[in-house]
Amino acid sequence: MIRNHVRTFRISSILNTKALAVAIALAAQFPLSAHAADLVRLGNLKFAHYGAVAYMKEIAPKYDLKIEERVFAKGLDIVPAMIAGEIDVSASALEAAITGRATGLPVYLVGGFAKGGVQIVGRPDLNIKGIADLKGKKVGVTRGGPQEILLFAELAKAKLTWSDKKGKDVQILYMGYPDLNQALLTKEIDAMSQSEPYSTQAIHKNYGVQILKPYDTPLGEPVRALVMTEKMYKEKPAVAQRFMDCFVAATRAFLADPKLAEKYVRESMFKNQITSEDYRDAIDNAIFTEDISQSHVQLTTDYMVQFGVGRMAKPPAAKDWVKLDLLEKAKKSYAPR
Repeated sequence: MIRNHVRTFRISSILNTKALAVAIALAAQFPLSAHAADLVRLGNLKFAHYGAVAYMKEIAPKYDLKIEERVFAKGLDIVPAMIAGEIDVSASALEAAITGRATGLPVYLVGGFAKGGVQIVGRPDLNIKGIADLKGKKVGVTRGGPQEILLFAELAKAKLTWSDKKGKDVQILYMGYPDLNQALLTKEIDAMSQSEPYSTQAIHKNYGVQILKPYDTPLGEPVRALVMTEKMYKEKPAVAQRFMDCFVAATRAFLADPKLAEKYVRESMFKNQITSEDYRDAIDNAIFTEDISQSHVQLTTDYMVQFGVGRMAKPPAAKDWVKLDLLEKAKKSYAPR
């Protein structure tokens, strides 16, 4: 009886040893499956040129990340969510990011993700040929984005005055992005400074004509901003780096494969509400990128102060909060996965 117990114990030990060896081998093959992926809460907007940022959540598992995307109506709406600790990284207009930092929001600007993306569009029946023709007109715009500051830069260049009240050369009407198109269609406004793909849609549907792409001022083409909380940057450096690695990979995937980019934006983001022509014309005016410069951030801040955009009591100096080290490291170490 004792001999049988000993034999059973030996067999059990051998089986347990083999099982342990198999488990160790599997763990070595799949090291990331042993623990949950790190969660990053992303605030994003629904625009064609925000597509690469949205695409990050699809490839996040390759970087041991789970990206939880929350879509907001406009960039300024993300600021309260970041203050409340509900968002770790945001993709928005640079102007919204600067305004957030000016209010004391503890964030760093860690990258740029799209250039351009704005058109000033007028009603076809008014025969508006240039900015000077906007005198006496009502112009719609969404508050807090590049389309606002670029509009003001163009009006100033044409020596026109403006206000959201009557009495100036141009009356400004503030409204949301989709509402601008509806207002132009119903002739509530005469022109709009609008983001893509909405500006292109108005042109394709024949209730808008391009006046100009407002890139001929010292601001040039606006760059959108990727902003990370100081908490994530300082306390989770490895997660922050993997997030930026994922960002570079998503951007380069879209740049390398325009068909992938179009399919994802049109089908996953816009549920086929925009046509292929809408998308392609919009992206022709809104280039995917990874880069942004400290000098561009500072110049944009200076223009915001000049035009009263954001109403900042203490404008942030770009050198204090633009941190591009993670981006540069991600660019240097990039390899497709």
